[in-house]
Amino acid sequence: MSKLAIHGGEPLRKQPFPNREPFGEEEERLVVAALGTQSLYMGSFVEKFEREFAGFYGAKHAVSSTSGSAALHVAIGAIDPDPGDEIITAPITDVGTITAIMLQTAIPVFADIDPATFNMDPADVERKITNRTRAIVVVHLFGNAADIAAMADVAKRHGVTLIEDCSQSHAIKLNGRYIGTYGDIGCFSLQQSKFMTTGDGGMTITENDGYAERMRLFMNKAVVSTEVGHREYDFLAPTYRMNELTAAVGLAQIPKLRGVVLRRQKLGELLTSLISDIPGLEPVAVTPGSEHGYWTYPLRTPGFDALEFARALIAEGVASTQAYIGRPIYLCSQALREKNYFGDSHFPFTSEFTDHEFNYAEGACPVTEEMMGRMVGVSLNEAYSEDDIRDMAAAIAKVAEGLRE
Repeated sequence: MSKLAIHGGEPLRKQPFPNREPFGEEEERLVVAALGTQSLYMGSFVEKFEREFAGFYGAKHAVSSTSGSAALHVAIGAIDPDPGDEIITAPITDVGTITAIMLQTAIPVFADIDPATFNMDPADVERKITNRTRAIVVVHLFGNAADIAAMADVAKRHGVTLIEDCSQSHAIKLNGRYIGTYGDIGCFSLQQSKFMTTGDGGMTITENDGYAERMRLFMNKAVVSTEVGHREYDFLAPTYRMNELTAAVGLAQIPKLRGVVLRRQKLGELLTSLISDIPGLEPVAVTPGSEHGYWTYPLRTPGFDALEFARALIAEGVASTQAYIGRPIYLCSQALREKNYFGDSHFPFTSEFTDHEFNYAEGACPVTEEMMGRMVGVSLNEAYSEDDIRDMAAAIAKVAEGLRE
């Protein structure tokens, strides 16, 4: 067997894998057209983008914003939690998911994961519900649907709002229906790495007229114009307005989106077929009835240390990470670990709004912590060829054999 590159051998893949090229002539044409209007502020391109995005998902309302984090904040702002209200969410996610909760003075509560898919476990979500639970934010991780039907059942029985974070899972169908439309609100990131990108940006969808009205106010300072230019600001809210250039790019991206997802799914399935028999490795399970867009390719490494495996893959020329964010998000966020959102106040944890302790230390989600020590994320994108995927599979096999020896 060839010596592992991390031990001084030759890397299996010497040339770089292809980068994404998500933008083309249509994006350029629409951006030039937007510039030609001489106004990039809340114009016809943003309105059309929201309308067409909503149409793609069959949603009644879509509200644009500046990022995926903003889209989630718009959703949390729409439900208007009281200080100390609890919102259950995923331990494997970007900090933007929990920042939206924290900025509205609510408290994140983390549900453990299903070890097969790395998505939230509906049974543990239900165990974490208290009389202060205001909402569940379900993260559809890595391009694979969570068990959203079970989540919807839990939310309905307990009378809490269900929000879907689809930042990594645009245009993924579960039993023939797009995720993001199962809950009360769906949130999407348009950041550069996402299936559909405008460089950065966000979108929030809903069928609920009341939520939609508050979402539109929330993303624009809650300003209400009155007569003769007088203003009224209905409630405390940030400024998350999307500009016309971003919307122009988004309009060109919508027709491409399903093709991107289906291409990535085909490549991911090929990789699974090539590595499924390697001892000590387990391709991640796909939720029954779900497509998988492989925003990243999650690989379980029960026979290996994930960090060592990821480092060895990188040396072989394959971009990899250990467990996406390395540790559960509650161990990554200093604000959570120290329960210190605002100055030194420890609000809302030490106030009349809370009556019990919250655990953000090791052991809070034991299944997550165990699985993240055995999870490697392997990068792929829709520009890869099947030969690129075969090189990835060969590198994975080489590392597995080399580390075993």
